[in-house]
Amino acid sequence: MAKALMIQGTGSGAGKSVVAAGLCRILKNMGIRVAPFKAQNMALNSFLTKEGGEIGRAQALQAEAAGIEPCNDINPILLKATSPSGCQVILNGKVYANMDAKNYYAFRDEAWETVAKAYDRLSEKYDVIVIEGAGSPAEINLLEKEVVNMSVARYANAPVVLVGDIDKGGVFASLYGTIELLKNPPLPPFVKAMARRGGMGGLQKSDADYIKAFIINKFRGDIEILRPGLRMIEDKTGRPVIGVIPHAGNLGLHEEDGVSLEAKGQGGKDSGIKIIVLRLQYISNFTDFDPFAYEPDVELIYSLRQEDIGSADLIIIPGSKNTVSDLLHLRENGIEDCLKAAVKKGAPLIGICGGYQMLGKKILDPYNIESTQKDVDGMCLLDITTTLNKTKTTCHVEAEIVRSQESGVRSNSIFRFLTHNSPASLSEAGRAELLTLNSLRGYEIHMGATTGDIGLFRLSRLTSHDSRFTAVIDGSLNGNVWGTYIHGLFDNDNFRNALLNSLRNKKGLPLQKEIINCSACKEAAIDKWADVLRNNIDICFILKLLGAEYCEQYQKSIL
Repeated sequence: MAKALMIQGTGSGAGKSVVAAGLCRILKNMGIRVAPFKAQNMALNSFLTKEGGEIGRAQALQAEAAGIEPCNDINPILLKATSPSGCQVILNGKVYANMDAKNYYAFRDEAWETVAKAYDRLSEKYDVIVIEGAGSPAEINLLEKEVVNMSVARYANAPVVLVGDIDKGGVFASLYGTIELLKNPPLPPFVKAMARRGGMGGLQKSDADYIKAFIINKFRGDIEILRPGLRMIEDKTGRPVIGVIPHAGNLGLHEEDGVSLEAKGQGGKDSGIKIIVLRLQYISNFTDFDPFAYEPDVELIYSLRQEDIGSADLIIIPGSKNTVSDLLHLRENGIEDCLKAAVKKGAPLIGICGGYQMLGKKILDPYNIESTQKDVDGMCLLDITTTLNKTKTTCHVEAEIVRSQESGVRSNSIFRFLTHNSPASLSEAGRAELLTLNSLRGYEIHMGATTGDIGLFRLSRLTSHDSRFTAVIDGSLNGNVWGTYIHGLFDNDNFRNALLNSLRNKKGLPLQKEIINCSACKEAAIDKWADVLRNNIDICFILKLLGAEYCEQYQKSIL
């Protein structure tokens, strides 16, 4: 069975996900078979595994850092918020049910069984499991209900390193309070039952005993001023602070949830191209647009401000976990009218997944999947209608662009969109480049089917149960507005470069000849972050928690 190490935080956004990812990369570079694990993730940013299952995007990043293929077992429970009090529950990658909080906590025994079985399967395949907690382990109202923090630490007998975010303030109180609140917590019945059967590392420990050390994250300023506080918290808790990580800004890595959009929304590049992504209430899979952030002349902003929309070179409506609610919110707050005004002035508008559905004439919800309304008017910018149904489409796709001349296709070609600004000014090489955009990759995660003026992309859907492909037509275009169900479309470097060059061409900016390799940028970002951890935390202390031999192996690897 694998050795385990757990990274917990004093609260959401403390940096658990990226610390776990960095440790996965360090262990991977040591030649250790390592896998990440997060029992339960609540996030609207999901990743589609090769098994056809949905997991949290943060766990997919951690798997990449570990050098392994992301699988359902690394995140057996994913909760996707559908309302302020309800969520879609995904077990082992597949939709199980929609539940409110009360019903979900009543479901905890079944949820725990899912967690334990997934962890056991991973533990048989790898040498080390780096486990991530969720939120804070000291939410005292949830101690008897949770299946993601100390319950997992007990089950895996995992030493815990607690991460605190000093940038938010109150980090010492948070570290101290977490220890004190976990000293004598009530144990949930299923934990006691498993302990009686010999699991959970025994009952002799309090939850606080599992916490072995602290890491302080996002520090700004003079470390010498902080040192007295470090000594005091060590004296008060008996745990060492094994590292202080400087504030790293934008790491260039996929973020777990919408908290990170506060920083992204500021923009800040002295750029030529300004892209506005609407910051929806239930925004999902906004990592679709991370590749734009690697482009040196692109300013990527998440916003609903009308002045941002009015000055954008490109506007994108992203995916949504509640398309109807987000559409009505845009309408009620005047954003829909602002979008239409921008389109009328010539601004390109793209809808992805839920955003694509919003652009059509109607959204029909006969089973009340998302709302009590069975018929909602769309923005009427595309000649399509979407019907929400009970089944979810989740599949990887290969796509090629449909030519406007092809028989049976009524929609304009995307080539026309990419060159519609000033096609005559594009070089022959530029036109040739566009004609090579026939090996696109992405994935679909959506409820509902869309009909009407469809014909931008020909998709080959990889079925979830075997290796066969099913061909379908996707996407619609009307003038400077288009939409598609394809997530990950802008990860395709050639396509992204062609789209951006069309915008550069429109503004009279130089075309970008060198194509940015998005995957290489992300790998470099992971390596850079792992170096930050190496330089600022006591890696040997962490490795000794797994076994002295790991520390010795690490010391040899850096000589």
